[in-house]
Amino acid sequence: MQELDDVPPFDRLTPEEARLFAASLDIEFFPAGAAIIAPGATVEALFVVIKGAVEERAGDALVAIHGPRDAFDSRALVEGSTDHGFIAREETLCHRAPREDTLRLARRNPRFAGYFYLDLSRKLAALAEDEDDQRAGALTRARVRDAHLAPAVFIDGADTIEHAGHTMRANDTNALFVRDRGPDGAERVGIVTGMNLSKACVLRRMPISAPVRDCAHWDIVTIAPDAFIFDAMVQMTRHNKRRLAVVEHGVFVGLIDEIDLLGLLSSNSMVVAGRIARASGIDDLRAASAEIATSVRRLRRQGMAAGTIAEIASDLNRRLFAQLFGEVAPASIRAEGCLIVMGSEGRGEQTVRTDQDNGLILAGPVDAAELAAFRTEFSGALESFGFPRCPGAVMVSNPAWSRTLSDFRAAIRADVATPDAGAHIRIAILVDAVAVAGRTELMGLLRDELFDAVAGNDVFLGHFSRAIDAFATPLGLFQALKASDGPGRDQVDLKKGGIFPIVHGVRSLALRHRIAATGTLARIAALGEAGVLNDRFAEDLASAFRVLMDLSLDTQLRAQIDGGSGALLRPGDLTTLQRNVLRDVFVAVNRLREVVRHSLRRGGF
Repeated sequence: MQELDDVPPFDRLTPEEARLFAASLDIEFFPAGAAIIAPGATVEALFVVIKGAVEERAGDALVAIHGPRDAFDSRALVEGSTDHGFIAREETLCHRAPREDTLRLARRNPRFAGYFYLDLSRKLAALAEDEDDQRAGALTRARVRDAHLAPAVFIDGADTIEHAGHTMRANDTNALFVRDRGPDGAERVGIVTGMNLSKACVLRRMPISAPVRDCAHWDIVTIAPDAFIFDAMVQMTRHNKRRLAVVEHGVFVGLIDEIDLLGLLSSNSMVVAGRIARASGIDDLRAASAEIATSVRRLRRQGMAAGTIAEIASDLNRRLFAQLFGEVAPASIRAEGCLIVMGSEGRGEQTVRTDQDNGLILAGPVDAAELAAFRTEFSGALESFGFPRCPGAVMVSNPAWSRTLSDFRAAIRADVATPDAGAHIRIAILVDAVAVAGRTELMGLLRDELFDAVAGNDVFLGHFSRAIDAFATPLGLFQALKASDGPGRDQVDLKKGGIFPIVHGVRSLALRHRIAATGTLARIAALGEAGVLNDRFAEDLASAFRVLMDLSLDTQLRAQIDGGSGALLRPGDLTTLQRNVLRDVFVAVNRLREVVRHSLRRGGF
């Protein structure tokens, strides 16, 4: 069965298991239109398409099209039967693996068995193990341009050591290129570092007026920006160099040193955090902000989970907002104000940058002119950093979201007592709010006010939770993943169909049970600990959310390249196991809808 060696789940078999499995395989031919597995029939074998195509249908709905190397139907093999029908779309050849032989191998081999698990958390563990090998190689495919490059700043060999030091400081770099003429009169390019300058002055007692050529080194090693990172590591090792000159088409474009490589290997989040902390103005913060977006792409290429990336990106964004607040807020607002972020930023779930969602809570009144100037400058600076203005104006520049604590409290009471069309949206936004700078205790007071206002108000909570049903789950009859083979229609909206229902459903339960955590995963864990969700469902729901986060981030990053929508996913782009997992994810979403309806619309559990 050599042609199946790299096909899941057969790639999990040991050589001996593969030999035994191959001995049990048959090959079957199916003419176009033939039923390979009929709905309700006993399933006696696992099939793998060799040639042709097989439609999986739930009633009249097309669930998926299985092509060469796709296996079906693992779920039915365990359960013994299926509600789905599998029909040859054209003349089709399939491997046929008898049920008993396949399940016998599953009992012997836990990795192979992972393909057939029915509970989502165990199936995800098997899927993650499958993807480890793919992710392990991601780092070796990183390019030099993916690392942070020090700028290519030149000075003349005749310039002084003192001038070199000032130039390094002005350009925030620790190394400069030096242009000079060698003993033979030919032009040469070298490098001088801060350490070279220090040693020249301290150890060699050279005056700071000495020419920098006397402490530069000229045996530089170059590398192209498209070279692989492992090539740079080899070059550094081979030539005993701590940095390389990056040259593109004969032009020096930067420097990469061993710290840059370490930053790429371990993510450069700490480097970016340091740049935010050292920023001396708006321009420095703008540059650091651009690196946050770059870090997200880099970390995902290295195989980091979207949830972890979101935590890192959110932490860096909050540092950025706090630093900007300190930069532009007058003393009165710094003393009296609390800067908050909301939405996905407040939940710590933002990866790819979206609209601004921020506000300002004031302990008391401040100078009106200073407040107006701050509102304009803060929101404008964030827009220049690449954070678009919120279409709903949920940002500091809107007086409704930058006002005193007493005004916020009054607005909450009004929204809960006599909710209008926007009241539930405003409450949902505040439930996710987190303080990032200033008088952070004000956010705690506002959250207590919010919990007190909705306590025991089943009518409000029931209406608040109804948004969980705003979008249908992309499942059809018999829990089939909805997909179509028509042009432009074979897509699933991950945000509407999965992410939003989980976020808002969990948010609604958290509001009911006074859970202060804002992150969706943290809320799920707290709801599990409180007994609101049973342990198994809490685990599966958290797993479902992680899958959606990973898929959403991948589609968003792809959309940045091809201009598509980051929320839309084609099930046909997934493996059979991934499609099965996604189907289970949406089953978990539907179960959460039922939990929320039972809890918040019928008076509790």
